[in-house]
Amino acid sequence: MALLAVGLIYASFIAIGWLASRRAAGGGIAAFMVAGRGLPLWLATFTMTATWVDGGYLLGTVEGVYRSSLASGLQGGVCFGISLIIGGLFFARRMRALEFHTLIDPFEARFGATWAVVLALPAVLAETFWSAELLVALGSTFGVILDLDLVTGIVLSAAVITLYTMAGGMWAVAYTDAFQLLLVAVGLAAAMPFALSAAGGITAAWQTYQAVPHAPSFTSVAWWDVSIMLMLGGVPWNCYFQRVLSCRTPRAAQAHSILSGLLTMALTVPPLLIGLVAFAYVWPPEAAARLSAHPAEALPLTFKYVTPGIIGLLGLAAIVGAVTSSYSSSILSAGSMFSWNVCLRLIKPDLSLRALTGLMRAAIVAISLAAVWMAIKVQSVQALWFFTSDLVFVLLFPQLVAALFDSRANLPGSIAAFTVSLVLRLGGGEPLFGIPALIAYPEWLPFKTVAAAAGLVLLPVVSRLTIRWSPPRRLRNPAGLSAH
Repeated sequence: MALLAVGLIYASFIAIGWLASRRAAGGGIAAFMVAGRGLPLWLATFTMTATWVDGGYLLGTVEGVYRSSLASGLQGGVCFGISLIIGGLFFARRMRALEFHTLIDPFEARFGATWAVVLALPAVLAETFWSAELLVALGSTFGVILDLDLVTGIVLSAAVITLYTMAGGMWAVAYTDAFQLLLVAVGLAAAMPFALSAAGGITAAWQTYQAVPHAPSFTSVAWWDVSIMLMLGGVPWNCYFQRVLSCRTPRAAQAHSILSGLLTMALTVPPLLIGLVAFAYVWPPEAAARLSAHPAEALPLTFKYVTPGIIGLLGLAAIVGAVTSSYSSSILSAGSMFSWNVCLRLIKPDLSLRALTGLMRAAIVAISLAAVWMAIKVQSVQALWFFTSDLVFVLLFPQLVAALFDSRANLPGSIAAFTVSLVLRLGGGEPLFGIPALIAYPEWLPFKTVAAAAGLVLLPVVSRLTIRWSPPRRLRNPAGLSAH
């Protein structure tokens, strides 16, 4: 029954993606990358929300509440929502008005094509590692609910999502995202009454939760450091700007980002309550042992043990919808940057648009294969994703602010800011790669935020000191429109 349900869900994804791909047919590279800049407001809002409400969002919110505190559970969803609102208020309208195609385009316009490729590296790596982390989340969920082995779940999911993404590009991704977001909403809404009832109601669950002391995360420097990283570091992602740049007008680009932020924060409530249920529920011994060893599985275990069978399947559909929507977005995003900003703009500028579309499809397949390999082989994909997300914040947020809003920003300023921010970040150490802390930051100092702030300050300062030797470039889009 469960396998049949998953098969039907994936078949519906392929059908919707195939139907949507007909809108991209004959529309060229713009239709494939940015939906011909024709996404209506409702569809843009749904695809943006679906991209941010991913498997890590759902599973992480439940795990955070269950294992740590409300502050930990709220952190991801609320900070992601604020990030979308910040992006809408300050970045979306300008990016859309200049008709860029990717996040990297303003870097190329302001600092040159060669240096833009360097700036693209952390962006592409972050999207690829995120893709792998999503596959792990989906594979482990299949293991809990379907008793399906990890490799089979990962390979099957990646194949289906890659197929419709490669076929229809942004149109296929947007329409399947809307359907997948509906699955998330229906699955969580259906599970809520049964989950709360099993825990004795929301009041009883809350009293049980309050009876045990939890770490006061809101007062932790590390919590605020990560929160700032999520709020500001969530802006310089191509999967975000791909939706911004697909909107019909600059005003719609701004509005859909703000609406998506509000919707993203609202969707934090169901997994937050399920986290309370997971904490208050009296688990069977075998489930309790598994939950103790793998707290990240709190959400799928709740669907399996606390809700009726058909409701558990709807819950599984919610997780599948959340993960697949984000996976399709990330592989399309990474493939777009690699093809558009590396291959076309730097390596082979005379590439035909038809050949470029084919190259982009090949890049999507290659990135998906890399994500599958990492999801199966790499010991801690999540740790890699956290690290690259960290670098996106520290390295790219200052660059994006300067490229869009500082008419005097130049290449030496960009290189200096990038280098100093990287040194300050790695100077704090990185256990993932065995890098010791070379800079003795005090515990009260949020050094990741400090590293990003250093880049924000240094880039305009060095640019102005070197302006005679390296005149700033005007901010131009690929079509030639310019703005200071």
